[in-house]
Amino acid sequence: MDLSLSAKDIAFRDEVRRFLDEKLTPDLRATAALMTSVYADYETTMKWHKALYEKGWVAPAWPVEYGGCDWTVAQHYIFSSELSSASAPSLSPMGLGMCGPVLIGHGTPEQKARFLPRMLDGGDFWCQGYSEPGSGSDLASLQMSAVDMGDHFLCNGQKIWTTHANYANWIFNLVRTSKEDIPQRGITFLLIDMKTPGVKVEPLVMLSGEHIQNQVFFTDVKVPKANVVGKVGEGWTVAKYLMQFERGGHAYAPGLTTRLNRIRAMAQAELSGGARLIDEPEFAAKIAAANVEISALEFTEHRIMSALSNGQAPGAESSLLKTRGTEISQALTELALEAVPAYAMPYQPHATRPGGPVPGFTPPSGNETPIGPKHSLPVMSKYLNDRAGSIYAGTNEVQRNIMAKAVLGL
Repeated sequence: MDLSLSAKDIAFRDEVRRFLDEKLTPDLRATAALMTSVYADYETTMKWHKALYEKGWVAPAWPVEYGGCDWTVAQHYIFSSELSSASAPSLSPMGLGMCGPVLIGHGTPEQKARFLPRMLDGGDFWCQGYSEPGSGSDLASLQMSAVDMGDHFLCNGQKIWTTHANYANWIFNLVRTSKEDIPQRGITFLLIDMKTPGVKVEPLVMLSGEHIQNQVFFTDVKVPKANVVGKVGEGWTVAKYLMQFERGGHAYAPGLTTRLNRIRAMAQAELSGGARLIDEPEFAAKIAAANVEISALEFTEHRIMSALSNGQAPGAESSLLKTRGTEISQALTELALEAVPAYAMPYQPHATRPGGPVPGFTPPSGNETPIGPKHSLPVMSKYLNDRAGSIYAGTNEVQRNIMAKAVLGL
């Protein structure tokens, strides 16, 4: 595995940097700096989506014939690294990173022609209907029903923890079309228009004060059979295909490196007992340990990148990257709390939502100005939000079971 950049790679990196200098405007950078979730807010997401779409870089991992980029694996990694280093806002992965690849791999020609172009240009905004109140990591136990009514399905049930359902106009769902002895059978992958009568969205406000998650209720919702992806009753196969993109579809190390550098800067600015926190041996050791963990993850990503460039599939490595990436991310949120201990205490969700409403929260009179230096404002909210990292996309316990079975043969 040769880690050195070729002349072509260096030229590509410089092109990406020029693009970021021009299109990643100060307002986008400022908003991204306050981001406390893995998702940017809708307005910021769509501004950045438009800039990438106009450049032709909004879905680089897609095949060229569907609007992707003819890049090498190394170029994909460079692109991801440069975006992370520049603190570019994240795009919603539900359409571009999940449903899009599923349609490319399992959709009909009609589905591809209808949905893929609108994913690219932002005309459709997607959310994911997987988890239910009684079915999280044990997803195969899902109960939302889709009854065959001839030319359509009649859907009833509930989905929960549905990110950005309050903005989405389409949702890809796993529904139960029959009850079988093996729960993975009888599940169907179904696309549902959120404007269909009977679809209701209710917010779930997080501890950080953010409205990112939602509950979605389906009452006698009619869905055309043309919206089935794959075959009826074989949605579990489609879902497993999607999970490879959800769990291992991006590089963690570049973003983690950027965040660790920010924590270093915080520790250089903050004093502890009259001295800089960064100079405390115990804290410095924690920074060094985190750096080692990120470096190990980065080399693992390079190794997987090398395998992908030779035509190999990611397989169980998706679970490895998801597990280590989210656990290191959580460790960094704890380091950030140590770096700004006093300033993390005030509850001020409005500080990371400039100009935007916070559901159920009104800043107290005379206290609208945020407390603490700017670098401290997103720290506590990021810590709270990141607790979900080891749960979403399949808990890390589930990921370890996958690795034990697929890699160790246990």
